[in-house]
Amino acid sequence: MIKPVIAAALIAFSSVAAFAADMVEPPIVEAPPPVADFGGWYIRGDLDYHWADFRGAEYITYGTPCCADPGTNSLGGDLDGAFSLGGGIGYQITNYLRTDLTADYWFDSDFNGSTTGDCGGGVICTSTDSSSWSAWLLLANAYADLGTYYGFTPYVGAGIGGAHVKWDDLHNTIGPDTFVHEGDENWRFAWALMAGTAYCLTDNLKLDVGYRYSHINGGRMFEIAPGQPGPGFDDGFNVHEARAGLRYQFGGDTGCGVPPAPYEPEPVTPIYK
Repeated sequence: MIKPVIAAALIAFSSVAAFAADMVEPPIVEAPPPVADFGGWYIRGDLDYHWADFRGAEYITYGTPCCADPGTNSLGGDLDGAFSLGGGIGYQITNYLRTDLTADYWFDSDFNGSTTGDCGGGVICTSTDSSSWSAWLLLANAYADLGTYYGFTPYVGAGIGGAHVKWDDLHNTIGPDTFVHEGDENWRFAWALMAGTAYCLTDNLKLDVGYRYSHINGGRMFEIAPGQPGPGFDDGFNVHEARAGLRYQFGGDTGCGVPPAPYEPEPVTPIYK
């Protein structure tokens, strides 16, 4: 009785072993695709309208005929708004961080001001003054992109660099007489803060609209005119800019394409011979 049971068990074991041997090994599952690369170079072009707060100016009198005593006097006034054009090159480090170098040219902005001083003998002189200024603004910038929502990417940023300020001749009019002071030009320290939103136009092209606040340090404004005071030094500018431009990125993930579907490995089904 025992022998038939053992024989049946051996036959069953042999059948299971043969069945297992006939199974085909499952295919090797490939690793998931690599994570998207966010790094990529981009170029940008910008157009803006800016208006500047003139922080005032001072000029040296040196006891010239127009002024009673040597010392300084103040010049106040206002600057008109003007347009500017700019461009730059940058790199999208991650989908939340990017940097760029920008150069902007601010077109001529008219200046109109006046000054009041003692012309001697207790006589008060009031002059009217007019000029214009333009500038190149060069900045190294860093931005924090705050995520993309339905194609919109808000951001904040900051920049540091320099501005080359050029003043045209200052026309100083006192009564019927006009005196011309040669304008000056020089490099100055500058910094900026900005905020805005980029919108995906295509997978690689974005519309960038924002605001930038720039501060430019003071510097020499005009020279001495014959028989007149000088030189003059402005106290710098606070500049407000409404900006719009385009950014085109070469390679990398711009955040504008359709996000890839989550990776799911195909189910493995054993195949039998």
